[in-house]
Amino acid sequence: MLVDELKIKVKAGDGGNGIVSWKRWKYIAKGGPGGGDGGKGGDVYFRTIRDVTVLSKYKPNPKFKAKNGGHGRRMSKHGENGEDLYIDLPVGSVVTNLSTGEKFTLLKEGEERKILKGGWGGYGNEHFKSSRNTTPEIQTDGKPGEEAEFLIELELVVDLGLIGLPSAGKSSLLNTITGAKSKVAEYHFTTLEPHLGSFHKYIIADIPGLIEGASEGKGLGYKFLKHIKRTRALAHLVSFEYKDMISEYKKIRKELEKYSEDLIEKPEIIVLSKSDLVSDEEAEKKKKEFEKETGKKVILFSILKDDEIKNLEKEFLEFLKK
Repeated sequence: MLVDELKIKVKAGDGGNGIVSWKRWKYIAKGGPGGGDGGKGGDVYFRTIRDVTVLSKYKPNPKFKAKNGGHGRRMSKHGENGEDLYIDLPVGSVVTNLSTGEKFTLLKEGEERKILKGGWGGYGNEHFKSSRNTTPEIQTDGKPGEEAEFLIELELVVDLGLIGLPSAGKSSLLNTITGAKSKVAEYHFTTLEPHLGSFHKYIIADIPGLIEGASEGKGLGYKFLKHIKRTRALAHLVSFEYKDMISEYKKIRKELEKYSEDLIEKPEIIVLSKSDLVSDEEAEKKKKEFEKETGKKVILFSILKDDEIKNLEKEFLEFLKK
């Protein structure tokens, strides 16, 4: 089950305490001050990974704490610094610091952002040695690390979104090209159920629910449109079941444009699906008609034709690499 919204509590490490200690040498009962300083507490970072399910792992225990700094040691030795904590988040996470109101988005894989600072270590008595006080009995405790509560909201970032009217063949295409490389699973969002798959490490999402009027809230279209606004590119499926295929294609393009001009500007490749329903000659004729009308790359596809499956995989890979 994929979690697309989660609150977590996070605390940076506390600084270690300084200590009172004395250097001791042979034949000298009490030398100079030798209490070391405490180590710094660990900082906390958010780090993005390409795993849309990672938030679900945190749900049972949404609390995080970096390591504390070590206390100072004898013979002027400092305490060890606390290890920094890295919390992995999915690419596309929108993060709100509920303590400060700060809000930011993480869009790139491997991006790191420091969110909380660890506390500084306290001073040992050696730190307070002076010409006037050669035997200080003073030390200070470490400072506490910062802490805050964060709201994590996931807005999917996928490499290729499969769009089209219902029954255009999006799920069949997704299963066909990802089944041998990665298990396709159904991830339950709060309000919708997209399907995701991996194709040569690229994330592909089947975006169902697009119908005429989706941008105005009909069906589930608006909710799906919200989740594909960060899709890098689109594969637009148009089925040979439709009598006027170009008209059906333009309906979806119109819904995208109504929702966001950014969607209409995304790179798009057109897939004429279920080509087995017509003759090869008719399929090629329709392909050329689409190419002339749109000026875009057009691919024929049927799950019953191995040559078309292989060609689609080749064309998708070249398209995604661009």
